[in-house]
Amino acid sequence: MRGMYHLIYPMRTYLVVSGQGDEANVMAADWVTVLSHRPSLIGVAISPKRYTHRLISKYQEFVISVPSLEMLEDVWIAGTKSGPSKLREMNMTLVPSKKINTPSIKEALANIECRVVDARDYGDHTWFVGEIVGYTYNEDAFPKGRPNVRKANFLAHAAWTDFVTFEKRVYKTD
Repeated sequence: MRGMYHLIYPMRTYLVVSGQGDEANVMAADWVTVLSHRPSLIGVAISPKRYTHRLISKYQEFVISVPSLEMLEDVWIAGTKSGPSKLREMNMTLVPSKKINTPSIKEALANIECRVVDARDYGDHTWFVGEIVGYTYNEDAFPKGRPNVRKANFLAHAAWTDFVTFEKRVYKTD
């Protein structure tokens, strides 16, 4: 059954920012989800083999950034290369976050700032739980706080090298 988790794809792809200063790092992650509204909690699964794991463990904070299709090359670099040196190959700008010392990504559609409140190992990954303490977002991508799939090219991961965006048509239920 190893690897059958791909049957739940496509999944949204995110960028996880960790570290501070010269240690700042960005990795791509699909395994991100909302856990609670009150308090506002987000979870992300990260392998202990990843540099990001060490930085989140050290600083106890991270940022979940929402990339667009226009950031696909940076998402690929973030997901296939390790360590902060890869930032020199990327076309993204790290900017100060509002509430934590880990930076946010200027070009992202949204940045969600989190402080770690729990971390537990499950199999070959650690599940980091972050309480949302701040955020920024692009008003065009989220008018009135709602995602605009007609304008913003939200990115989802379909398979190893395959990415998709959401259809421009919105289906509503009564």
